[in-house]
Amino acid sequence: MKKIMKFIKSILVIITVFIALMFISLSMFNSPGYALRILTLLRSDTMDYKVFPSRPIENPAVFSRIEKGELAIPESVEYRYKEGTRLEKLDDLLKRTGTQAFLMIKDDKMIYETYLESSREDLNTSFSVAKSFDSALIGAAIADGLIGSLDDPVVKYIPEIAGRGLDTLTIRNLLRMDTGIRYRSEAEVIAPFSDDALTYYPPNLRKVALNVKAGGSPIGEAFHYNNFHPLLEGLILERATGMPVAAYLQERIWKPMGAEFPASWSMDSKSSGFEKMESGINARAADFARFGLLYLHKGFWNGQQILPVEWVEQSVSPDPGDSRKFEGYPIWKEIGGYYGFHWWGLNNSDGSFDFMARGNLGQLIYVAPRENMVVVRLGSEKDPNVVWSYVAQAIVDQMAD
Repeated sequence: MKKIMKFIKSILVIITVFIALMFISLSMFNSPGYALRILTLLRSDTMDYKVFPSRPIENPAVFSRIEKGELAIPESVEYRYKEGTRLEKLDDLLKRTGTQAFLMIKDDKMIYETYLESSREDLNTSFSVAKSFDSALIGAAIADGLIGSLDDPVVKYIPEIAGRGLDTLTIRNLLRMDTGIRYRSEAEVIAPFSDDALTYYPPNLRKVALNVKAGGSPIGEAFHYNNFHPLLEGLILERATGMPVAAYLQERIWKPMGAEFPASWSMDSKSSGFEKMESGINARAADFARFGLLYLHKGFWNGQQILPVEWVEQSVSPDPGDSRKFEGYPIWKEIGGYYGFHWWGLNNSDGSFDFMARGNLGQLIYVAPRENMVVVRLGSEKDPNVVWSYVAQAIVDQMAD
C-alpha cells in the first residue's frame, strides 16, 4: 500500500510540475489570463457562450414572422461521406451527430424545425458563422459611408501595422482571406501555441490583432484560412463606426431584420470589451435562419433593403477569374467550392451555386437560391466525417427532384 501511495504522489508531483511549466510557458507566450483559459477550458465547445463575458444585442419590439409550411421532407439523405457516399435516415443522422437544432425553410416558409435535447429558446454559439456577420457589417459600413471602399488599405484604419510588409493590404484581402499574414494552425504547431488558440482565448484580442505580421504567401496570391482577419475587421468597424461592433450589429442588422429573440456577442474580457469577431455571436436558431433569408433575398427582408443588392451578390458569388491557391483546403476547390467575402460556396452541376456560413463543430447556415431554401444546423460534432455543407446540398438536391 505504501508503494502504491508513493507512486500516486510521484505522479501527482509530475502532473503539478507539468501544469506549472505549461502555465509559465503560456503566460510568456501571451498572458497569465490566456494560460489560465487554455488550461481550464482545454477545447472549445457549444457551451462557450457561458464561459466568456458578452455584450447584449437587443431585438426589436415586433419580429418578422416565418410562416409554417407543409411540404414533404426526404426521409433519408444520401450525402458525401469520407471517400464515398452514405445513405441515412435524416432522423438517425441528426440524433447520432449531436445536432441540437435543424431547420429547413423553403419559399420563406418553415417546412421543418426540430430540436434535440434543446429547445427553440436555447442559445447557440456561432463559432465561425460569425465571420459572415462580420462581412455583412463591413458591407453596411461601406453603404453608410463610414468605410470608404473594399479597396481601402487596412493601414488607413489601423496605422499601427504599417511598415511590416502589409501597407498594400486591403479590406478586400481580409474578407477573401488572401492577406499573406503569417498564421500557424493547430495542424502545424502544438495546439496551445497555435494561432487558432491565440485568436480565441486571450483576454485582450485587440493586442493580438495589432501584432500581426507578414510571413505567408504574397498578398492576394493564396487563400489561407486565418482568424487574424476578423480581429482586424473588428478594429476597423470600431474605429469607423465609433461604437462597439455588437451595437452596430444590433442597429444595422438585428433590429431591421426583425430578430425574434435578443442575442449576444462574446467578448475577450470585461476589461477589454472587444467582441470575439472570429466566433462569438450567440443566438437562437430561428434568428440565424433570418440572417440566411436576408442573404437569400439579396439584402431585402422584413419589408426593407437592409444591405445593398450589389454587396450581397459580390459577397456570395463565385469569381470565375479566381486563380488563387487554396492552402489547407485543396479538396474544397476540387469539388467546385470557392470562398467569397467570408461566405463559403459550392458550384452545382446545373450551373447554379449555393453559399453558406460555416462554423466549428458543424454550425451551418446554408442558402440555396436555386430552390429558394435556407437550411440551419447547430450542435456538437460526434462524427467529424459528417460535413454539413454536403448534407445540406444533398437535401436541397432531393427537394429539387
